[in-house]
Amino acid sequence: MSRLALLSATGGAALLIGWPLISAVRAADYGQMGQTFPIIEADLLTTIETRLRTLEASGGIERLQREMQEQAVASVRRPKRVDGMTPASVKREWLFDPSIVTEDDIVDAKGNLIAARGTRVNPLDMVQLRQALVFVDGDNAAELQWALRTWSDTAAKIVFVAGSPFDAMKPWQRRFYFDQGGTLTAKFGIRHTPAVVSATGSSLKISEVPLPHQPATPSGGKIS
Repeated sequence: MSRLALLSATGGAALLIGWPLISAVRAADYGQMGQTFPIIEADLLTTIETRLRTLEASGGIERLQREMQEQAVASVRRPKRVDGMTPASVKREWLFDPSIVTEDDIVDAKGNLIAARGTRVNPLDMVQLRQALVFVDGDNAAELQWALRTWSDTAAKIVFVAGSPFDAMKPWQRRFYFDQGGTLTAKFGIRHTPAVVSATGSSLKISEVPLPHQPATPSGGKIS
């Protein structure tokens, strides 16, 4: 046997002999090194179901449902007032251009092109604003009464920035609106009330009107 073959055989035998020893070392039990705890993981669905059953048994679910319904009704009847609005102290007037630039082609029901993408379109060139928009603080009796004296139901829509349009409808027998989230007042740049938005040619005229200081009857009363 050559020297190379002998070395190879000897090495192979050594590996075979050492394998049980290596396996035994790796499989040795080193004992417990510290305090251990069982792994306990609560099932999420079980936990939720248990809590719901507890709420149901105590009447908690019905109470939560009732509270949510009351909050929803309250938010509809009296929306959150528009932030930053104050009574007008000086008269301000300016023009507002309602034109928009179309982002896509506008076509009619038959597919005929009305306005190509990128066209500047003024809605007042096609549809006239027949009613003015009058913005008032519905909790301010003087502002509400001024709007009702000045503008008929057909001449203007009265839009609240605070207060409850629903509560005002019954005593005044008139429909009121609310500027949800201050969307319109922010768009027109209105910061004070009363404010009036009306059409003048191809623009909108916006006026903030200060009211004279005078005693006002309660907001639920009739105008004499």
